[in-house]
Amino acid sequence: MGSFSILDLFGVSLAAVGFLSNISTALAIDVYGPVCDNAGGIAEMAELEPFVRQKTDALDAAGNTTAAIGKGFAIGSAAVVSLALIGAFVSRIRELDRTHFQGGVNILEPVAFSFLLIGGMIPYAFAAMTMKSVGFAAMQMVREVQRQFDEKPHLLDDNPSEKPDYDACIEISTKASLSEMFYPGAVIISAPLITGFLFGVTAVSGLLVGSLVSSVQLAISMSNSGGAWDNAKKYIEKQPRNSEFGGKGSEIHKAAVVGDTVGDPFKDTSGPSLNIVMKLMAVLSLVFADAFVAVNSGRG
Repeated sequence: MGSFSILDLFGVSLAAVGFLSNISTALAIDVYGPVCDNAGGIAEMAELEPFVRQKTDALDAAGNTTAAIGKGFAIGSAAVVSLALIGAFVSRIRELDRTHFQGGVNILEPVAFSFLLIGGMIPYAFAAMTMKSVGFAAMQMVREVQRQFDEKPHLLDDNPSEKPDYDACIEISTKASLSEMFYPGAVIISAPLITGFLFGVTAVSGLLVGSLVSSVQLAISMSNSGGAWDNAKKYIEKQPRNSEFGGKGSEIHKAAVVGDTVGDPFKDTSGPSLNIVMKLMAVLSLVFADAFVAVNSGRG
């Protein structure tokens, strides 16, 4: 509001640049979490003393918090950048055809309001698809690990005489990360194009605003709740067996593990990917603005 009141949309653009100027700080905050997480994994695989794992768990819990802060920087900057791009789209349409957006975007127009609601649904559909993709890839990985244990039972020995096939697991995650992104990506790319060519530029403006508002809310919620679930599980694991939480292996701990299974794709996949939803839809609309106007003077 402050930047817009001082310098209109140019002020919003400058605010976006200012937000992105502290990217080095955001990256430094963000990278702390994965480093601590990997340190804990290495300590466990190397069978170090339990107190080492306790220390790395405490650092990892702090890492989840710093990761949420880093994601907050990314979400905030994506929101302001997307707003600037939507402003550029509206300005470009107004420049091409004086009959559109003379008083700005009017959300009380039936077409604009209808597509505002549709745009608000897109981030939820996108997040659901990415969550299902993570679950599908994880089950493939579980089956592959189980297959290796069945075929190579000596992998579970204290001094295993056989080596696991790491490449098979890496191939599963790599293939899934590429193939499973087709449908979510297609939704984000096709939504503004179909809307612009069939329903016109007013519908696109509603779609972009709805998508932006919904994406910001959902991205912040997912990033924070995912980290909270992860930290809840770690907190329960640190408790002794005779405590009210029962410690590791208790029923409460099992419930927390289920929560963390949902929380990991929340904070690491669906939440951060909504930044792309915000920016990509706005960029595509801006790039195809001239083509939208060419179809029936921008009325679809």
